[in-house]
Amino acid sequence: MNRPLYAVLPGGLDDPAAPSGGNRYDREVLRRLTATEHLLPGQWPRPALDDRQQLAAVLASVPDDAVVLLDGLVACGVPELLEPHAGRLRLAILVHLPLSDETGLPASTASSLRGYEYRALHLADAVVATSTPAARRVEELHGLTGVHAIPPGVDPAPLAPPSPTGNRLLNVASVTHRKGQDVLLAALDTISDLDWSCTVAGAGAFSGTVPDRVRFVGALAGDELDRAYANADLFVLPSRAETYGMVVTEALARGLPVVASDVGGVPEALGATPGGGIPGRLIRPDDPHALAGALRDWLTDPDLRARWRAGALARRETLTGWDETARSLGKVLETVNRSRREPR
Repeated sequence: MNRPLYAVLPGGLDDPAAPSGGNRYDREVLRRLTATEHLLPGQWPRPALDDRQQLAAVLASVPDDAVVLLDGLVACGVPELLEPHAGRLRLAILVHLPLSDETGLPASTASSLRGYEYRALHLADAVVATSTPAARRVEELHGLTGVHAIPPGVDPAPLAPPSPTGNRLLNVASVTHRKGQDVLLAALDTISDLDWSCTVAGAGAFSGTVPDRVRFVGALAGDELDRAYANADLFVLPSRAETYGMVVTEALARGLPVVASDVGGVPEALGATPGGGIPGRLIRPDDPHALAGALRDWLTDPDLRARWRAGALARRETLTGWDETARSLGKVLETVNRSRREPR
């Protein structure tokens, strides 16, 4: 039998001032899932992340034996709220980033979050992560097997016309320690002898000194974000941690080569061309000198720019869309839907 799908999502899911890859993933797949025959449309309650009372009420309101997909940001830190319902609901938890893997956390905080998440994920009938490395990381952290890796899709996009010098750099990411904008600025400082400009598009404020040739333009969406990609030559993502890196495939969908940190799921997102080449370069994380070297090579070597652009165009042809992501998640939820429950 089909059961309604109830998706419990973060309260700021549609806040245009705070876009995130996790929110985009949730929106894109659930919009498609509720239009399929696998699962019937249910509710999308959106409790605030710190509103325990609201989340408890939401879970209590869901009918017995329903399938409930919970965003890990909402669920993984509150296993005590899930425990009363684990025996009567079919729970699937979507982990965008393990809670303890957020950068900059005190060791004691990371340890506490890891314990909460362990308890929460062991209550779930299915656990989903958004890349193959992320799935293996969740398994390693929490003694799990069978975590499903379901990477994000990407929308088709028009090609960004390249400039002759390739000197327009773009970073799209929330301005946080994890995303590494400080690493980017440190790298740019060492190549000040070269001609370049850099746009940083993301929510948040940078607290350090910003060079004249770097523009922090805030969070962009829709046509404004499309224009930012269209006016770029090279995409740069110096993150310290990423479960996937949706902006990498968004850049590749426009034919932009990518220089990015070799962390988490970023190599999976960057992928390879059919001939085995990489459409850009992976660098060590938290290493301004490695990033500066990659940028200097790009800006001073026309042949390298041509090779990377050709690689990006080839990789563009192999990207998959959100329909495939939704189908994969739908299969997992359908298995949860149809499985026989073990007593808890």
